[in-house]
Amino acid sequence: MPSHEPPVTTLFVDIGGVLLTNGWDHTRRKAAAEKFGLDYDEMQERHHLTFDTYEEGQLTLEEYLRRVVFYEKRAFTPDEFREHMLAQSQPLEGMIELVAGLREKYGLRVAAVSNEGRELTEHRIQTFGLVRIIDFFIASCFVAMRKPAAGIYRLALDVTQRPPQSVVYLEDRPMFVDVAAQLGIRGVVHHDLARTREALARLGLEPPKT
Repeated sequence: MPSHEPPVTTLFVDIGGVLLTNGWDHTRRKAAAEKFGLDYDEMQERHHLTFDTYEEGQLTLEEYLRRVVFYEKRAFTPDEFREHMLAQSQPLEGMIELVAGLREKYGLRVAAVSNEGRELTEHRIQTFGLVRIIDFFIASCFVAMRKPAAGIYRLALDVTQRPPQSVVYLEDRPMFVDVAAQLGIRGVVHHDLARTREALARLGLEPPKT
């Protein structure tokens, strides 16, 4: 590691797109519209009008679905649709193991910094045992702020009590990495496991052997 860079003590990680699949992105909404026979364009418009409010914790999942899907009678139940939504969350190859290994090897603090609604967040934490590898959950639904607001990164720094220069941030959206970089946080744009391992090694976090 270059001598002028402080050692890394903390990882900030996104959940959807880094550790797990994106829970409810446009591809999954489109697939759901096809599966349940919904008008995708109308669903998209309603989604965009209300999803930020859901992710900031101001709506429950039931209220979100009532606005986006169940504003009229359907041939399926809210529970059936909700079950389908939750089932879209799957682990991305090797990423949970990578973060777990780095945390153990270097004694890192790990904070999730994510935009997600409460029910999706809680489902993903419980289903994939994320409390084993994540110390702090700075989720938009818990803190009423969403990325790319700089305030959510400042809050994560306050909660972890680490200077930004000692933090590395794993995120799949380049703009969010750029916003965090303005606060002095070094970032890695996640594309796949191999490239992320290489990028972390260049920052002094040599991944454990697999």
